[in-house]
Amino acid sequence: MFLHEPSMATAKALLDTLRMTPPTPFAEQDFLNMFFRDQYKPIPLVYNLVLAMLWRHPENVQLDKVKVVHYCAAGSKPWRYTGKEANMDRKDIKMLVKKWWDIYKDETLDFKGFPDVPADADEVEAAAKKPLRAALAEAGTVKYVTAPSAA
Repeated sequence: MFLHEPSMATAKALLDTLRMTPPTPFAEQDFLNMFFRDQYKPIPLVYNLVLAMLWRHPENVQLDKVKVVHYCAAGSKPWRYTGKEANMDRKDIKMLVKKWWDIYKDETLDFKGFPDVPADADEVEAAAKKPLRAALAEAGTVKYVTAPSAA
C-alpha cells in the first residue's frame, strides 16, 4: 500500500532519481523502497500479510484476524497453487488459498452495474469522495518513522 500526499517537489525528485537508477528485479517496488527508505509508516500485518511471515515469524501472525494477504512470493499465487511449490504444502497456506477461491467464486461479490445515482454530476462526485474523505479524516496527519531493514 502506498499513500502519498501530492507534491511537485517529490514528483520531480522521484523522476530525477528514476533516471539515474539501474533496473532491479522488482522494478517499481524496489525503487519506491529505495527512494522512501528513511520515511514510512508501517501498516499492521492484518492488512498486509506476506506469506513468508507464516514461517519466518509465525508468532506475529493471527490468521483469524487477517484482512489482506499479499501473494507476492514466487509460486504463491492462489490461481496457480498446486501444493507442490517449495514451502507451500502447509495447512495455513491451504486454508488461505481455499479462502481466496471461496471469495473469487462468491457471485454475490460480482459487479451488477451501478446503483441509481443523482442526476447532478456534482452530487455524484461528492458522493463518490465521501468514503475517501472519511478515511483520510480518520487517519489524521501522517507521521513518518525511520524504516528498519526488511532483511
